[in-house]
Amino acid sequence: MKVVLLHSALGDSRLWRRQVEALAAAHEVVAPDLPGWGTEPLPTEAFSLVDYVTRFLPAALVGNSFGGGVALRTALAHPDRVSRLVLVGSGVPAWDWTQGLRDHFAREEAAFDSGDLDAATEVNMEFWVAPQYRDEVRPQQRLALELQTAHEEPELIWPEPAPLSSLGMPVLVIVGDQDKPDFIAIARHLAEEIDGAELAIVEGAGHLVGLDRPAELNALLVEFLAD
Repeated sequence: MKVVLLHSALGDSRLWRRQVEALAAAHEVVAPDLPGWGTEPLPTEAFSLVDYVTRFLPAALVGNSFGGGVALRTALAHPDRVSRLVLVGSGVPAWDWTQGLRDHFAREEAAFDSGDLDAATEVNMEFWVAPQYRDEVRPQQRLALELQTAHEEPELIWPEPAPLSSLGMPVLVIVGDQDKPDFIAIARHLAEEIDGAELAIVEGAGHLVGLDRPAELNALLVEFLAD
């Protein structure tokens, strides 16, 4: 099976290296950098992340955080071309964030708007990433911010929204029990609204489950993708 891994906004495709190693023996694994991260510069004209991901289909999609939101929208737009869907600490469109998340986004935006990319990076490291992994993630986040400020940000185009109930493929929703309350609530919402979806809560994991508890995430992925 072809498996496409979509990274969070905190880093790039390198965040998945532990999962690539675990899945490569049984699957064709693709872990692309999304535009504006890693090796992919931010486009200068309006673009669609869903169109970008569609080039890798048909496949199973696995997405974390922002990458989970992209995976979800891609699956909703092309349900016949996504064989399985795994959403890890996933975002969803138009979520009503709690005050704690809004305060964090405001701190990040203030640093970003002032041009202090180092400060914006640290705001995200301290909020999202366990201390032992910050040296690994920090360069990825810093590079992404450089790419995303290289020129004026283009319009990001999303397809017309479809209801979660329209997803017909098998879906696994995963969240760390130490993730932010918003993302635990989102995971429960997705599991309730998507017919037949499974929910797995990983003990001891925060927002980046693949870093915090790689063995547990790998086991969930191997089992789900092998069914």
